Amino acid sequence: MVNSFCMDKKLEIEYLVNLSKGDHRSYELLFLEYHPKIYHFLYGFIKNEEEAYDMAQEIFYKVWVNRKSIGEIKSFKAYLFTMARHMIYNYYEHNLVKEKYTLSQLTRSEIYEPEEDLFAKDLSFLIDLVVSQMPEQRQRIFTMSRKEGLSGDEIASQLSIHKRTVENHISKALTDLRKALHYVTFLFF
Repeated sequence: MVNSFCMDKKLEIEYLVNLSKGDHRSYELLFLEYHPKIYHFLYGFIKNEEEAYDMAQEIFYKVWVNRKSIGEIKSFKAYLFTMARHMIYNYYEHNLVKEKYTLSQLTRSEIYEPEEDLFAKDLSFLIDLVVSQMPEQRQRIFTMSRKEGLSGDEIASQLSIHKRTVENHISKALTDLRKALHYVTFLFF
């Protein structure tokens, strides 16, 4: 029946003719003979076992779907490897498109947008303005926290006040900022 090294050409042609008539057994025998070869060929190029297996499965799915015209094929092996080669091209093309898209998204975020810069400067100015209107102690605590990056404990220690007092001032400062920002967004957006 099926030689483990290579299928007899006459037997292969017989299986192809039977397959074109919908014979499941001929399909199975062709599958058993060629699926491992196609898989290893694909894996040799893409170095991904799961992808190579899925691609080999897809090739044999297409063989079954197009079985009516399979009987006219002169070399089944060449037919399968041509399909595999096209799948490899598509695989690399698809990955190239994905990489270009990912790269474009990364560089897109790095593109200088003057409007964003202007908005950031305006926002920073607004925050400074709101902070300047706060009571002196709240201004100092907020600046130490947000601009100098000090923790609540560090601020409490430097100002000789309780940590809870620091937290209350920061909370009130943030409430003042939220109100101001809400007002600005209401006016402009």
